[in-house]
Amino acid sequence: MIKLISKASYAILALGLMASCAQQKHEQKEVSNGVFPFAMPDEKPNIPLSASSERMFEYETKRVQDNELFSQFKYTRLQGFDYNGGDGTVSRRDPSRPILVDGKYYIWYTKRHTIVPPVGWDRAKEATDEIPSTDWDLADIWYATSADGTTWNEIGPAVTRPAKPKSGWRSLATPDILVWQGKYYLYYQAFDEPSGLRGDLCPVSVSYANSPDGPWTHGGDAVIPFGKEGEWDQNATHDPHPIIFNGKIHIYYKAAYNKWPDKRDKYAVGHGLVTSDNPLGPFEKHPLNPVMQSGHETTYFPFRDGVATIVIKDGNERETIQFSEDGANFNIACCISFAPTAAAPYIPNLFEKEGGNRGFTWGLSHFVNAGTPEKCYSIMARFDCDLSLDSNEPGFKKTGVWHRPEVYFEQSMESLYNHPEGRYKKDK
Repeated sequence: MIKLISKASYAILALGLMASCAQQKHEQKEVSNGVFPFAMPDEKPNIPLSASSERMFEYETKRVQDNELFSQFKYTRLQGFDYNGGDGTVSRRDPSRPILVDGKYYIWYTKRHTIVPPVGWDRAKEATDEIPSTDWDLADIWYATSADGTTWNEIGPAVTRPAKPKSGWRSLATPDILVWQGKYYLYYQAFDEPSGLRGDLCPVSVSYANSPDGPWTHGGDAVIPFGKEGEWDQNATHDPHPIIFNGKIHIYYKAAYNKWPDKRDKYAVGHGLVTSDNPLGPFEKHPLNPVMQSGHETTYFPFRDGVATIVIKDGNERETIQFSEDGANFNIACCISFAPTAAAPYIPNLFEKEGGNRGFTWGLSHFVNAGTPEKCYSIMARFDCDLSLDSNEPGFKKTGVWHRPEVYFEQSMESLYNHPEGRYKKDK
């Protein structure tokens, strides 16, 4: 009986080998004829290829569905935050990445609570100590905690505006968190004038604490140095986004250039990188800055042995995820759709020596158009995805995600003139 099974096994194996050889010969024949094969080749065929076919073999995977850096995104409303009936006087935006401490998730964010909605950056001269120019004017850094990442308990302010003329007296915005050697560091934008008055000019400040609940001690101003006059980041360093990469603190930041003060519609956005061994600095600029010429907000994360980034909104390479082996030279890993704005992913073990480079499955983001142009405010939301090496959810890897017609009809011609932040006009 054993011999019969063995003979049968050999027969099956032989048939399999014959079929495999036949398939290979068939593929080789097609390739040798200079035609791209029907069966997806493991390696780039040695035949003339179009530019698109050449690029296909430059990605980590040939099929986007197999790409660990591709995902769809699903969104959930957060519970626990009140927006004063949507009258535009309360806004929450720019969430930090959530961190898990003693069984609770912590986030920090920009909160504006003013007597009236913003008047718009084009009317910044009308701003006062009580009337904001933009959605992030007259704001402070607040924080909240959660047990599940969806229902949040707003605790209160973490870092508030200092007295004039100290840096940040006008507004504090766009925080993100770093945990380093047992201490917590918040980096944030510090405004000394209404945004839009001369531009969106501000440096980055830092505060630190021994606990995520504070109290927070002021640690320094302008920790990311401005560029010299005429350089791309000469008077703005926005969206500080710290990670630890190769044992060193890396902070990515952005600056809009080719814009202020005279030109307001020709802007470009670049992302820079500074590094240090000390959270309070000094920070050294990377010689290749800007390291990214697309994207708006900064969302960078360690991934495997390199750094990945979600690129949204601005630039020729918008709506992509990109990857860099050295944290400075990025290449497109895939294209995405309905990407989260100001994405702040929860990354397990992000600031620990081991781990933190396995990706993520959820995070927070914001929507800047929760209100109308007259009642401008932002809300925060949760997104879920599969950008994790430890997850395999096929639903997030589908490329055919269909949205109802209403989603597209929202992008009407009239929407060009009702942008809540820019206040675009028909005559512009």
